[in-house]
Amino acid sequence: MNTPARDDLFDVVIVGAGAAGVGVSVALGHAGIENFVVLERHSVGASFARWPAETRFITPSFPTNSVGMLDLNSVVIGTSAAVTLGVEHPTGREYAAFLRAIAKHFELPIQEGVDVLWIYRSGDEFVVETTAGHVRARHVIWAAGDFQYPRLNDFEGSELCLHTALLTSYAELDGDDFIVVGGYESGVDVASHLAERVRRVRLFDRGRPWASESSDPSVALSTFSLERTRRPSYAEHVELFPDTTVTAVATAYAGFEVATDDGLVFHTPVPPLLAGGFAGSHPLVMDHFESREDGFPLLNKHDESTTVPGIYLCGASVRHDKHIFCFIYKYRQRFAVVAKAIATSLGLPAEGLEMYRMWGMYLDDLSCCGQECVC
Repeated sequence: MNTPARDDLFDVVIVGAGAAGVGVSVALGHAGIENFVVLERHSVGASFARWPAETRFITPSFPTNSVGMLDLNSVVIGTSAAVTLGVEHPTGREYAAFLRAIAKHFELPIQEGVDVLWIYRSGDEFVVETTAGHVRARHVIWAAGDFQYPRLNDFEGSELCLHTALLTSYAELDGDDFIVVGGYESGVDVASHLAERVRRVRLFDRGRPWASESSDPSVALSTFSLERTRRPSYAEHVELFPDTTVTAVATAYAGFEVATDDGLVFHTPVPPLLAGGFAGSHPLVMDHFESREDGFPLLNKHDESTTVPGIYLCGASVRHDKHIFCFIYKYRQRFAVVAKAIATSLGLPAEGLEMYRMWGMYLDDLSCCGQECVC
């Protein structure tokens, strides 16, 4: 990995070397931008590497085919996690290895072990203060991801729970009677693995994502998860509590009590498992963005801040109107948009990005938003 001098003025600083950071870095190269650096707090793909060992991608990986469609989990045109890894549903550790292989192949200028502390505008430049000193840049792409920021404070006593994202393996869980709070992908994942180990599971969710009629996996369970809910072990050992909001968790004699909004109290001998998703990294830079009604950053059509020109958002926190770009195959559609906007501001023709258009990816607008296959 390259190690540029800290006093250089970079055209772009990318924060984060996960799927978003690696993917948009390659897009910058295709746009003709060479003077950039990627700052990564840990190592390439570290958030994926910390997934529970049993957790797999809910979207399938498959070889790139003759009509040019990308592997759903690929972040670079012409690559395939399925080909590289030889698996259909990669684990987090396997996917991290895939990202590292891409970073090595494209010789991306990634600096690992550099934590970004804050970002501020100074004249026509950005100053990015890090644990290794400051970096100056004309543009900043925030691609720090979600998985390092589990949502931990949804209700009173939530600190008594174990967030599923903080487990290294479901096999490390002791006990035979579990309560899981959250019935979306993470909740079903842990419930299905515990059920296979013949453990009792009570699964609480404020809605019922397993029964959603939507085809958008941002709000409904994936088929990969739905298939697991139909296994005999799941039906036998998992009890569902739909439309039930957990309001508090407290310690009790020989365990914990879980209170719900309908006045019921449930007992479990082990800490409840919290599968409430992730807060995301965007709150760390919200001072550079206007806020949408849902709390996510307001972006222009280039995924740029509407208040601080030159800072862009890339990854699972991208929102446009009612469209949620929370999966890799969704937010990767925006890589070329960001790369072209920055290249244009630098006076570069960005001709290398035309290949993205041929592959059905965005270049300069939101014309594809609303297509079921993307959004």
